[in-house]
Parts: sequence; C-alpha cells; structure tokens
Amino acid sequence: MNVKKLQALFFDFDGVLIDSNFIKNEAFRVLFQPYGDHVVSEVIAHHQQHGGISRVEKIRYAFEKIMRRSLTEDMLQQLATQYSQLVAEKVTAAPWIAGAKSFLDEIQGRVPLFVISGTPQEELQTIIRQRNMAHYFLAVMGSPVHKPDHIKVLQQRYNFNLQNCLFIGDAHTDHQTALTCNIPFIGIQGDYIFPDYVTVLPDCTSLKAAISGIFHSF
Repeated sequence: MNVKKLQALFFDFDGVLIDSNFIKNEAFRVLFQPYGDHVVSEVIAHHQQHGGISRVEKIRYAFEKIMRRSLTEDMLQQLATQYSQLVAEKVTAAPWIAGAKSFLDEIQGRVPLFVISGTPQEELQTIIRQRNMAHYFLAVMGSPVHKPDHIKVLQQRYNFNLQNCLFIGDAHTDHQTALTCNIPFIGIQGDYIFPDYVTVLPDCTSLKAAISGIFHSF
C-alpha cells in the first residue's frame, strides 16, 4: 500500500528500540521459580507470545490459567513490584537494537515519534529519561491503558489518518493493535513469529528502506 505522506511512527519499546527482551524473560524466571520449572517454562512461553501486554495481566494469567491458583490484589501488586525491581535498572543499561539510535537521530523532527508499550507508563518514562531518549518522542505511553486506546487518543489529539501512520513492534499484541486500528505495520523479529504476510526485519538497520517501500513521502 502506497500513501502520500507518513504522518507518525508508533514504536513498541522492548525488542524494538532496546535489546531488553532477555531481561524480561529472566525476570519472569526468577519470579516464578518457586513454583517449579514447568510453571516457569509456561509463564515465559506465554510472555514471549504476548509481548506488549502488561506484567500485571501476565502475572494474573500465570496464577489463574497456568497454575489455577487464587491471587489476591495485594499479592499481585507485590509480584509486579518485585518484577519492576528486577528489570528497571537492567533495561536502563541495555544496548540499543541495531540501527535504532541512528534511525531516530536521522528521523527526529521530520516525523512525529511515539512510544506505545506494555511497560507501566511511569516506569517507562523514567527509563527513557535515564537513557536520554525523551527528546526523540512527542509522547511515551504505557500500561495500564491498552495500546489501541493510546492510539485512539493520539489520533484524536493530532488528527492523524491512521492509514498514513506506521506501527513498529515485535509482538503479537503490536500486530493485533495495528490490525485493530487499521495501521500499516512492520515487525522486528524477536520471540514471536509473525504471519508470512507481515514485513519483518531482523533489527532497525534497514528500517528506513522498509518504510520507504510503504510511503512515498519519507
């Protein structure tokens, strides 16, 4: 699909801009190790197939659907806090995905850029400030609000034609968000295997060329 002008880029964060997915995998391993290796394997598999969903939802799913155990709200919040403590500092120090920084350096100021992630919004904004990335983005948006709802807010705020925007993600949730909102999509290959019809890149080194293949004016 060719359109005349790219209006905005929406990025997931982990696995798209920052090489941090392994950190999240390890955090779930530590969190659920007391419940046994089988539970750990299922929790991590669910996490990898549903990247972009908040940790709170994943922890609740692990207890209710995988372990079939009750979970109080207090315990849920304690586990979510423990998870944050396991990941925040490491994500702040994690390396860039190849090509991501140079792409942002080149494109900032030319196209509005946004981060839309499943990470808790306050934590995400802190990480991005600490990494000196905040100047790239008009807004950094996270959970508990779901990604399609963030995009609806941005569409109304900036009067975007979403078919003239692009979502870049590495997870099933990202792709489903793009389908729900009718936004063109490019995948960055990580743990999730996209359908064959999706344009998928190994990293961001050829992202500019891939976007140019979709949009005339870029």
